[in-house]
Amino acid sequence: MTKPVIRLHNSKTRRKEDFAPIDDQNVRLYLCGPTVYDRAHLGNARPVVVIDVLYRLLRHVYGADHVTYVRNFTDVDDKINAAAQARKEAGAIETLEELIRQRTEETIGWYHADMDALGALRPTHEPRATDFIGAMISMIEDLIAKGHAYAKEGHVLFRVRSYKDYGALSGRSVDDMIAGARVEVAPFKEDPMDFVLWKPSADDLPGWESPWGRGRPGWHIECSAMSYELLGASFDIHAGGIDLQFPHHENEIAQSCCAHPEGGFANVWLHNEMLQVEGKKMSKSLGNFFTVRDLLDQGIPGEVIRFVFLQTHYGKPMDWTAEKARQAEATLRKWRALVADVEAAPSVAPEVIAALSDDLNTAGAIAALHQMTDPALLKASAALLGLLEDGLGDWASAPEADLSDLAAKLADLRATAMETKDFAPVDALKTALLAAGVEVRMSKAGVELLPGAGFDAAKLEGL
Repeated sequence: MTKPVIRLHNSKTRRKEDFAPIDDQNVRLYLCGPTVYDRAHLGNARPVVVIDVLYRLLRHVYGADHVTYVRNFTDVDDKINAAAQARKEAGAIETLEELIRQRTEETIGWYHADMDALGALRPTHEPRATDFIGAMISMIEDLIAKGHAYAKEGHVLFRVRSYKDYGALSGRSVDDMIAGARVEVAPFKEDPMDFVLWKPSADDLPGWESPWGRGRPGWHIECSAMSYELLGASFDIHAGGIDLQFPHHENEIAQSCCAHPEGGFANVWLHNEMLQVEGKKMSKSLGNFFTVRDLLDQGIPGEVIRFVFLQTHYGKPMDWTAEKARQAEATLRKWRALVADVEAAPSVAPEVIAALSDDLNTAGAIAALHQMTDPALLKASAALLGLLEDGLGDWASAPEADLSDLAAKLADLRATAMETKDFAPVDALKTALLAAGVEVRMSKAGVELLPGAGFDAAKLEGL
């Protein structure tokens, strides 16, 4: 059977290309993972869901045993140190190293739980930076020996101008970058653009012995060392958010290609665009900053979050809205009712494979799902998008119930309260409905009541 041709937009060449793996018996994929100091926010989840669909597509086309997916954990970082120090100052008796380990273990556990809730498959490898310090030191030593890096005052810096193609990924020259960027000026730098590969650690911070003294790695060298150890000098796809294109990915390319000139590092660069909330950039100051766990705790199922993500192409900015989540939930409830107790078909609809093979056109794939009338085919095809899978469906198992009389009663009470200004009866009925697992939606258009996952009809008796 002929394999479908997958086409991906390559940030390196700025065009859509036919994907041709280096070795179709081992297709290799790397995604920059989280720095584990806190909960993953909604923006952190977008690349995970995007690449999860790509991972599923690659496994479908090349075979599940022929795809290697690496997503790292950055577990050495100033923010992690600060979180541990705050616990120490709050009275924790453990050593700082113990507190750092506790924090990273706790955060990795949170991350796994949250990404599992979104239906993301676990990668083949999830390396932690702290397990690859030796590989980072070896790579840095090699870069110094080749003249691409230099040691000064306990630091090691990469000599940016030693790599002639620096800036090719982001499309800027080194001089333009200096003119337009806030570059850290330090007396030990030969050039303002040179970046840190290794830096000293104070006695009260995590550190490792090295030829340059006790210290810790810079962020960029971590991904280069881990990808080399697990995927080799050349691999197929490197992915991440567009915010990582410069400087992180640019620096990865420079140091990897200089350390391993026999390889090409990543052949395809896949960058997803940023996420907004209700049309605005997500920020704590605007009050529209959500972690994945915030939404899950609000009762929004992970599958609904995933569906909202997949409605927008990864290469476009995505806007999270409450209305999109409501519509996604309604669609998934309808589909889950159709596929309940149905065995998935043995094959996926060709139009879904065609849409995903066209630069992960997830919106096109969802449009194809909407056209399906065969529940078995719908279930099999949706699974390629990570939807309608049995393990994700508990939220949709709430029984159907006719709540129209209660909705009318609540609407009448609200209308009366608008005149009397006494909202106590409204609040009392609303509280009772919520306690029975009913989702209450009140707007200018009226009152809508929906049975939620914890719906208990017995609690509605007498209301």
